[in-house]
Amino acid sequence: MIKLGEIQILKVIKTSDFGVYLGEFANSEEKVLLPKNQVPKDIKIGEEIKVFIYKDSEDRIIATTTIPQLTLGKTALLRVKEVTSIGAFLDWGLAKDLLLPFKEQTARVHTGEDVLVALYIDKSNRLCATMKVYDYLSCDSPYKKDDRVIGIVYEIIDAFGAFVAVDNLYCGLIPLKELHRPLKPGDSVEARVIHVKEDGKLDLSLREKAYVQMDADAEMIFKKLQEAGGFLPYHDKTDSEVIKDQFNLSKNAFKRGIGRLLKEGRIHITDSGISEIK
Repeated sequence: MIKLGEIQILKVIKTSDFGVYLGEFANSEEKVLLPKNQVPKDIKIGEEIKVFIYKDSEDRIIATTTIPQLTLGKTALLRVKEVTSIGAFLDWGLAKDLLLPFKEQTARVHTGEDVLVALYIDKSNRLCATMKVYDYLSCDSPYKKDDRVIGIVYEIIDAFGAFVAVDNLYCGLIPLKELHRPLKPGDSVEARVIHVKEDGKLDLSLREKAYVQMDADAEMIFKKLQEAGGFLPYHDKTDSEVIKDQFNLSKNAFKRGIGRLLKEGRIHITDSGISEIK
């Protein structure tokens, strides 16, 4: 069976002026053309060749010896080449670009951006890309709590957080409470596993453990304090939304940071804010 969107090992069953026809068996009735400019030199009838099956610009099923970056049911990070009225066209390594329809975009994409997508066959039997990769990801990752991982953000849902494809393979989520900086689909992130759920999905954090992160937070706060001339009108009673807006920290992280600076004798804390000890 000739399988659209997949890599196959097929036999040469017939030659023509346009190239060679390939099939599963020597007497296969179902066959696909491998164009002349793709045919390896001196290949003979009966010999096998590895090809990828897709559709050409005239919507005909065709074979190519060029293996694209993405195959059916898999995910890959692809670059947007062009945005048109029907969607975005992605570079996947073949002469014909891959369509990412508007309805399959989790956020609007722009030319030059990299987006994580999966390959599927649409209702018209065409190969298309989708940014809705959740169902294409696995929940059997080898990672455990406190492991460091790298992944691609593929969707942001305000009620939940940032969904991440860890290693482009596994289901991950940065929960809303751990989302301390703006992210968008296509962003690469390095994160720490904070919880492995019963179903194998990973909860992630962009921050280190509290006792490790505290030092970095304290230094960031102190730098801002110095840049402001030695005084900042924020303290442990300041509203948490103001803290997040000014420092991109949770209220607890901010309190730990200024607590560290206070213990080290580098700041004073008053009712009006924090000041540097010089």
